[in-house]
Amino acid sequence: MSAMHSEFFEEIPILVVDLDGTLLRSDLLFESFWSALGRDWKSPFLATAALKRGKAALKRHLAEAAEIDIESLPYDTAVIERVSAWRAQGGRTALVTASDQGFADAIAAHLDLFDEVHGSDGLANLKSDAKAQFLAARYGAAGYVYMGDTHADLPVWQGARKAITVNASSRVRTKADALGVDIEHMSSILPSIRPYLKALRPHQWLKNLLVFLPMFAAHQLDLLTFAKSLLAFIAFSLVASSVYIVNDLLDLSADRAHPRKRNRPFASGSIPIAHGTWMAIGLLALGTLTAGVIGLPFLGVMTAYFIMTTAYSLHLKRRLIIDICVLAGLYTVRIVAGGAATGIPLSVWLLAFSIFFFFSLAAVKRQAELVDGLERGEAKASGRGYYVDDLPIISMIALSSGYVSVLVMALYVNSPAVSALYSRPEALWAICCILLYWITRMVMMTHRGSMHDDPVVYAAKDKISLCCIGMVAVFGLAGAVL
Repeated sequence: MSAMHSEFFEEIPILVVDLDGTLLRSDLLFESFWSALGRDWKSPFLATAALKRGKAALKRHLAEAAEIDIESLPYDTAVIERVSAWRAQGGRTALVTASDQGFADAIAAHLDLFDEVHGSDGLANLKSDAKAQFLAARYGAAGYVYMGDTHADLPVWQGARKAITVNASSRVRTKADALGVDIEHMSSILPSIRPYLKALRPHQWLKNLLVFLPMFAAHQLDLLTFAKSLLAFIAFSLVASSVYIVNDLLDLSADRAHPRKRNRPFASGSIPIAHGTWMAIGLLALGTLTAGVIGLPFLGVMTAYFIMTTAYSLHLKRRLIIDICVLAGLYTVRIVAGGAATGIPLSVWLLAFSIFFFFSLAAVKRQAELVDGLERGEAKASGRGYYVDDLPIISMIALSSGYVSVLVMALYVNSPAVSALYSRPEALWAICCILLYWITRMVMMTHRGSMHDDPVVYAAKDKISLCCIGMVAVFGLAGAVL
């Protein structure tokens, strides 16, 4: 190395980059926790035991228990470009993080941007004051430029030659400005509430309208019954959103490998995973309180729903056929909840129809995933117990179960129970014809690759499906009042 080059190299301090929230639009502590939980439901108990030995020990335990695809993580391209430019000018770079050393090494090897890599070693947690002391000892006072994002980085910025904040909150920026060091603020993400609303999946609340079905089926349309059903709808929506968030956190790796699901808020890094964790807890608490106001029977059904969805997210969604049965059961539980909230007894006809009908929709959902996998050349559905070769059988299940639900409807129309509720029960035969057409068309659209990931969402946007729903309502009303 020439004397001139050596002098130039010494003038440029080393650029030290934080990992979680800075280089990475995520937090590996939470990533590894949810990944470990998805692999083993006992993980939280084992993690609690590891935490007794310190936070660094917890991170080491979770790093060993988790399975994270380093290449698909949501990296901040603006930070990567800044690090690349620094190296192009002859500067040295270091990745220094409180995350476990194993993660730090794997990410550094993948990006090939850093001259040094330092992380927590299972004994010492390289964060805040500990990180500031480490950097001062290694590079000297004001011997480094530091890129970070959170209040824990304030002691590190205090000892840096220059501080660079990355997508930091206004509060953190204000405190960093008060340190009296040379500072630069980087923003690659525009603050927005839209990703948070998207994470709640409000379009999925359409399924919760099923709680109103007992009220309509029994023709009990008074204000009190409606108010109870509305409260049940709100409680279900809150708890369902909590479950959707948990499911997204458990499915991070699978979602990032999917061409559409990779854009979900948590998979893409639009929302910090830590926020998702607290959102799930808060929504579940609000939903439970609302359910408690309605009454103990409804709270019991909500508890059963939550247990079923949690078991599905953790394990059952990977079990052949069982996953479809659980999905169908979750639809039917909403109807049971509507009955529990209003005190309306549910008829055997309604329960039988719902079980077969929603079993058909659950099979359509799996059919759509397999068709998508076939188009992408995959042999197996990601995170599911099905192979693409199972597609013909799943299609037959969707059709046959749907047709059985129509048969149940036809038998109901011809039963004595209908006479007590409908003045013109013959009008209901038209509903059977509409359902036959709609179920067949849904399976055909799925076969052709036109189906959304969720058939309910597809039906809410599909003009023909909306027309079918409208006609079902018209003939149902005609049978009741004409």
